[in-house]
Amino acid sequence: SNMGELSVRSVLVTGANRGLGLGLLQHFLRMPKPPQWIFATCRDPKAQRAQELQNLASKHPNLVIIALEVANPASIKAAAAKVGEHLGGSGLTLLINNAGMVKPKMLNEETLEDLTETYTTNTAGPLLMGQAFLPLLKKAAQGSPGSGLSCSKAAIINISSIGGSIACPFGWDQMQVVSYRCSKAALNMLTKCQSLAYRANGILCVALHPGWVQTDLGGATGYT
Repeated sequence: SNMGELSVRSVLVTGANRGLGLGLLQHFLRMPKPPQWIFATCRDPKAQRAQELQNLASKHPNLVIIALEVANPASIKAAAAKVGEHLGGSGLTLLINNAGMVKPKMLNEETLEDLTETYTTNTAGPLLMGQAFLPLLKKAAQGSPGSGLSCSKAAIINISSIGGSIACPFGWDQMQVVSYRCSKAALNMLTKCQSLAYRANGILCVALHPGWVQTDLGGATGYT
């Protein structure tokens, strides 16, 4: 279905305080029929970096800010409980795993710490988010008629990157970012696994490459 027909009852976006995440929120708020609930998560909602998000929330009562560290399983569980309380009996329609990190280093400078930290945020984060929010996604799917999979029913959207493509060496000369590339290649496989495991529950799972976007993470090269 095209964007005009998209009807999302509730959505959660991680890494929502800036860049792509903030852009996605603004898009949802501008929809002809905006979601009843928009959950915006970031590590520290009180930080200066979340000021724009706070301004947005003060204007839109359907926008709820929740503190969430995607590298921390306890933080994820707490956030899922909070979202569940807000939703009452209804489920979560759309989970957008957007939070990501990159350490701009050459291959020879990469360390175990770099790889571990990048994987924890970019790959383990979306895995744990999927697990924690599965009951709410299932609930949304059950409450939506029809057998097809769609973003209007229940979906997990993992924001990936062409940097994780094995076939296309996009941007190699500008940024080797090996830990990042590996984490995104792994995220693509995770998405495939989620789609196979959660299809029976009526949950759509896809990985998206957002294209060249000028954000804090992307910087001048627009790497996302």
